[in-house]
Amino acid sequence: MKKKISAVLLVLVLCVATASAQLGSGIVYDPTNYQNAVLRYQQLQQHLIQLQKSYAKITSQLNLAMQMATFVRNMPARYRALFSQWRNVTSLNTFGNTGNWISGINSGLLPNINTGYQKSTTQLLPYSAGHLSGMDASELERVQSQYASVQLADGANVNAMATIGSIRGSAQNIQTQIGNLEQDSFSGDSGLNSEVSVLNKINAAGVLTLRTLQDSNKLLASLLEQQTILAKQQRETTTNTINQAINDRRAFLLTILLLLAAAPALAVLPLILCEVLDALATQSP
Repeated sequence: MKKKISAVLLVLVLCVATASAQLGSGIVYDPTNYQNAVLRYQQLQQHLIQLQKSYAKITSQLNLAMQMATFVRNMPARYRALFSQWRNVTSLNTFGNTGNWISGINSGLLPNINTGYQKSTTQLLPYSAGHLSGMDASELERVQSQYASVQLADGANVNAMATIGSIRGSAQNIQTQIGNLEQDSFSGDSGLNSEVSVLNKINAAGVLTLRTLQDSNKLLASLLEQQTILAKQQRETTTNTINQAINDRRAFLLTILLLLAAAPALAVLPLILCEVLDALATQSP
């Protein structure tokens, strides 16, 4: 009996010891796992700080974008201004010779410009072959130069009329496009005030500016062309005056030489005449 009780007690002690050992194994301290857990916790803290910084930055950018997207209210009342309108040329037509001129210079149509210019100006008459053959070389050169001046002036005038007519003919269309650009610029529609829309309007304004500058350059070129022809005509006048003076001097000296050949006693006359002519030459402009 005692042996049985001793055996049971032994079994109970073994069971208790086993249970105690198993229970103690659940709370065993592992330094490596603890260090990894602390490191992971620190990493999570760093991620949280980075997320907070990113959130603050995105919030700041959003506020700036919302501020930049705000546009001036009631812009037409604040900035819209009235400008002068293009007007077409008008003129009386008493003798029926200004209608085509007015039509051409308002529209830029070359047939109307050519017809109107011919009807409104005095036509240059041609020299006959007999007249030309009877001229000496200097007179023929002078006539040809004067003809060239008139014909060049006619070409420059027609070109200037065509330029003015082209600009005035398209002025209404350009005025409409400028009005559309102005309307879109002053509009409160959010679709017309986006970044892409604003850039498109800026590009359109730049193109209109370039077109306007191109038209201005055309007008300046026409004016320069006319000024060049006027300078040519002034040069012709001065050159003809100088050449005429030279020819008169030569003819006068030739006459004196002929007289001297007939009267040798007048040998001193050329010297006196040359001194007089030199004095007159120094006083001439």
